[in-house]
Amino acid sequence: MIADKPKRKMAAKMPKDPNVVTTTLRYRIKDASKRVLLDQLARSVNFVWNYCNETSFNAIRNHGKWLSAIDLKNLTSGSAKELGISSVTVQAICEEYAIRRIQFKKRKLRWRISQGSKRSLGWIPFKANSIQVKGDRVTYLGKEFRIWLSRPIEGRILAGSFSQDAQGHWYVNLACEVARIAHRHEVEDVGIDLGLKTSAVLSDGAVIENQAQYKKLEVKLGKAQRAKKKRQAKKIHAKIKNKRRDFLHKETTKIARKYHTVFVGDVSGKFVQSGNGKSSTDASIGVIRDLLKYKAMRHSGYCFEVSENSSTVTCSICHKRTGPIGLSGLGVREWTCSECHAHHDRDVNAAKNILRFGRESLRAAKAA
Repeated sequence: MIADKPKRKMAAKMPKDPNVVTTTLRYRIKDASKRVLLDQLARSVNFVWNYCNETSFNAIRNHGKWLSAIDLKNLTSGSAKELGISSVTVQAICEEYAIRRIQFKKRKLRWRISQGSKRSLGWIPFKANSIQVKGDRVTYLGKEFRIWLSRPIEGRILAGSFSQDAQGHWYVNLACEVARIAHRHEVEDVGIDLGLKTSAVLSDGAVIENQAQYKKLEVKLGKAQRAKKKRQAKKIHAKIKNKRRDFLHKETTKIARKYHTVFVGDVSGKFVQSGNGKSSTDASIGVIRDLLKYKAMRHSGYCFEVSENSSTVTCSICHKRTGPIGLSGLGVREWTCSECHAHHDRDVNAAKNILRFGRESLRAAKAA
């Protein structure tokens, strides 16, 4: 039985300040004339990143020493003026490099390429003290960038970046500290099972269908790629991505507004991609989880990632493992418990178990 297993751990933590939350606001930059300037700044950023990459690798290879973010900042000190970027940007690059190297556990990360067919998309990080925001204008290094102000800029700006998409469009991303929305939820808590056939199934039976945006435009995309129409292919990819994220934003907002505490399964995106790459991309399991985490906090709620081990094969009524197992059992969508004879929908049963696991873990965390 589940009760005999070790206590389950939840990946999420309670926020330090219950009244504020950090969110990122993204705005498209208007002026096409600024693209050349941003491309130049992005090349300087790539140079600093590659310098950090090479220097850090040589340090561990020749001296057995890992260079910290502080070491990299000292080595790059004074280079900002010559490269034409802010010194704060150079520091932000060093910090980001050190974080990613630890995250991926590698001695060397990928090079950032400035030219060619495999070039890296532009990225220029900054901190709040290196920019000025006034209305629909963002000023960086004395240069003014106009943006499409799709929504008001609210809260205190902490940091941000300029970023480029595959079509060459530039955006400004602002990480802002904003107040949580005082909201009264209809339901106390819910468990969510993420999957491929349906993007998400809730413990109360509600379902978020997989819209399969990629499959809808797959034929059109294939024709563009075979004809080597790269610009058209990029537009189709962007359309798929925008439609998918728009739908997921709307659905996750509904969940965040309705449920106070959300427990979501920790299924790995890499696991479901095995032989199901297109379906996995359309389901966007990782995106749903990330959206739920920050939206729940924004709407005065909480989202916890819970281990969903054995949630599919365990009866949510008697807690016995009587469900279909193995590869042959993956196609079984409904089953009846041999112990208590309860009839289950596979995904709804898993969501109910995730809800129970989350409640148990939350009680254990509060008791400790």
